[in-house]
Amino acid sequence: MLRASRNVLHYALVVALGISAPAVFASEPAGALIKAILTAPPMVPPPIQRNAPAKVLVELEVIEKDMRLADGVTYNFWTFGGTVPGSFIRVRQGDTVEFKLKNAHDSHMPHNIDLHAVTGTGGGAEATFTLPGHQTQFTFKAMNPGLYVYHCAMPPVGMHIANGMYGLILVEPPEGLPKVDKEFYVMQGDFYTEGKHGDPGLQPFSLEKAIDEHPTYVVFNGSEGSLTGDNALTAKAGDRIRMFVGNGGPNLVSSFHVIGEIFDRVYSEGGSKYQENVQTTLVPAGGSAIVEFKTDVPGNFVLVDHSIFRTFHKGTLGILKVDGEKNPSIYTGQQSTDEFPEPARAPAKGD
Repeated sequence: MLRASRNVLHYALVVALGISAPAVFASEPAGALIKAILTAPPMVPPPIQRNAPAKVLVELEVIEKDMRLADGVTYNFWTFGGTVPGSFIRVRQGDTVEFKLKNAHDSHMPHNIDLHAVTGTGGGAEATFTLPGHQTQFTFKAMNPGLYVYHCAMPPVGMHIANGMYGLILVEPPEGLPKVDKEFYVMQGDFYTEGKHGDPGLQPFSLEKAIDEHPTYVVFNGSEGSLTGDNALTAKAGDRIRMFVGNGGPNLVSSFHVIGEIFDRVYSEGGSKYQENVQTTLVPAGGSAIVEFKTDVPGNFVLVDHSIFRTFHKGTLGILKVDGEKNPSIYTGQQSTDEFPEPARAPAKGD
């Protein structure tokens, strides 16, 4: 009864002062626990259709395993969910997230997770110190909408990130994001191996190169060719595209660009405000951006870090393959090729 009276008094005070509660707290989560859909890159979980916050369960397992880094090159990656980057997580602003982190029995290291979407000590890192064969749990409220990086924060932090322990979590605003035809998950990372670029076999991590910030590989989605050939992203001319772009680092800032496209909107650093008509956007290490554009014409559009030697010599190259009818009013392709007369040579002295 005393508690009910206090609530009534609080409500009366709010009304009297003209104060309205933030939208995120307008409706507290209720009902059964919902298990979040997690996806491997470049896929993204479907948009959230709920019109109210919920209690959401996220279960993520750390797995250490050898995987392809480039043709003929393997690396012992430390992963969230078995992929680099880790599984994409999608929740709604106002959700209460029950987060469980497992560390596989055959892991060699303890791990944890720092989610930049969390308001609280270490972003959850202290709460999720997890030994091999163990699991931990903590709960947080998704208070701020945006696209956030998560990563392992166990010492040495740089080494855990450099071994692939990063990913993205999207906190959707209550009204959702504008509808698009396709969404993709693209995340850059830099890797440091004892061998040179292209040296075959299982390559050990080089702490010296990591400290000197001289990566052997800079790639999208964990390996060279992860977004080319049969792995290329696909769309049709006229589609509206949204890319959730992250940068796990651990060292380099990305200059993300799609050759032959202009971003209609860029939500800089994964926040709520957007810039329009952007050619290249900076994505800091440990940061993100959301880019949106329409594929007006068909073709192969190349995703790059426009620090261009990284693209053509270290691996940051992907393809968005767009099928459809040509539209010469927007782009003709090559219309002619001809020789043209050499300019007349100026007479030399003495001629």
